[in-house]
Amino acid sequence: MNDYLLSVILGIIEGLTEFLPVSSTAHLRIAESLFHISLGDGYWKMYTIVIQLGAILCLPIYFRTRIVKFLSTFPNGENGDRTALTHPLGLTIVAFLCTAAPAFLLTKVIGKHLESLTIIGSSLLVGGIVMWIVDAMNSKAEAQGPNAAGSRIHTWRMEAMSLGQAIWIGACQVLSALFPGTSRSMSTIAAGQIAGMSRAAALEFSFFLSIPTMVVATCYDLLKSLRGRDANPIGVTQIDAHGWVVLAIGFVVSFIVAYAAVAWFMAWVRKRGFAPFAMYRIVLGILVLIYSARLTS
Repeated sequence: MNDYLLSVILGIIEGLTEFLPVSSTAHLRIAESLFHISLGDGYWKMYTIVIQLGAILCLPIYFRTRIVKFLSTFPNGENGDRTALTHPLGLTIVAFLCTAAPAFLLTKVIGKHLESLTIIGSSLLVGGIVMWIVDAMNSKAEAQGPNAAGSRIHTWRMEAMSLGQAIWIGACQVLSALFPGTSRSMSTIAAGQIAGMSRAAALEFSFFLSIPTMVVATCYDLLKSLRGRDANPIGVTQIDAHGWVVLAIGFVVSFIVAYAAVAWFMAWVRKRGFAPFAMYRIVLGILVLIYSARLTS
């Protein structure tokens, strides 16, 4: 396949799946298998990092108004009842640290799992079932709204989150690093809902938590690749003009598609919930497991 067309396709896949609870890692690994390319190759490994950065960039731009508001109200919050730890920015950093430390210590374990279609398929399947159950548990409370008595949802806005909720969500996000196919978005959204957050609040915190998590993770991977600490390192000087164009196409496509996906997803979830994404994960997980079994038979 033409490299430019392949770059467009991979950019679309990354942009669509990075922030939806369906796992971009799983979809890129499936694409690698279907298109017979090695995303573990030095150049294509760098390519996946570049398109991830393109997707990440859409978040601070999309949420720029909220970010400016949070910065202006730090550390006391808009109602003056917050501290540096319990302000939304502080909670984001706390959740990030709860994820980053264990994930960094388990990098060797994580690396062994990245290429396994069996683990990816199982993670998609199990994650889909968990997401479906959790969303169903909250659906009645979501329909009743914040004024209903005895509701299992007690946090309707990200600004009202507690320190305990942030720590819990950060700890659950480690699962997405350990088991490719789990999805950062799925683990943080489901964890938030279990902790009593509404769909919208859990989703918004998931997006904010993605910013430091993905920036650090992708920059770390890029640094390892450039400094030759990966199995297949690549230096910038090795990339020719054709390679730079392919990278640029993937970056731009990923950014545009991710921005549109985030805007659409925010509107969708407020009205309809996560059940369709859970069903998609379950079906895709089963198909990946069948495909993996045929490859190994």
